[in-house]
Amino acid sequence: MARRLACFACVLALLVPAAAFLSTGASAKGAQRARMNAVLTIDLGVLQQLNQVRRAHHLVPLTLSPNLDAAARQHSDDMLANGYFAHNSSNGEQFWQRIKTFYPEPRFGYWSVGENLYWTPGAASAPDSMKAWMASRPHRANILNPAWRQIGIATVSSADASGVFGNVGATVITTDFGVRS
Repeated sequence: MARRLACFACVLALLVPAAAFLSTGASAKGAQRARMNAVLTIDLGVLQQLNQVRRAHHLVPLTLSPNLDAAARQHSDDMLANGYFAHNSSNGEQFWQRIKTFYPEPRFGYWSVGENLYWTPGAASAPDSMKAWMASRPHRANILNPAWRQIGIATVSSADASGVFGNVGATVITTDFGVRS
C-alpha cells in the first residue's frame, strides 16, 4: 500500500507540472488567437470604413491585395522593431521602392502606390485611424485618390515599443494603396 501511494505521488508530481505547462501553452495560444482576431477586426474595419468613404465620394471600393498586405505588414513590423515612424524604411529605402518589391510594376502599363501610416499608444481602432487620416490633407487625398484599386492593411502592436514609441505599448497601422494596369 505504501509503495502504491509512493508511485501515485510520483505520477502526481509529474502530472501537475505537465498540466500547468499545457494550461500555460493553451492560455498563451488563446491569448495569441485573441490578439490575431483583434488585429483582423481592425484591418477589416479600416477596409470597411475606407470603402464607405470612397463610395460616399462615388469612388471604386478597394480590394485587398496579398502583395500589398505583405508590404504593409513588413513595414509595420519594421517600424515597431526598430523604434521609428516614417514612410521610408529603417535602411533609408523610400516607401515606393519597398512596396515595389512586394507589388511589382507591370512590364508594360501603369503602376502607382501610396501609403498612410497611423500609430497610437496602446490599442488602435479603425474609427480612430480613419478620423486621424481624414483630418490630414495628404492622408485624405490618398483615401480619395480615384486611381487606387487595391490596398494592403497591417495592424501590429508591441507591449514595449522602443525609440520614438517611448518603450510603451504601441500599435501601428500601415495602409499601402496601389494600382497596376
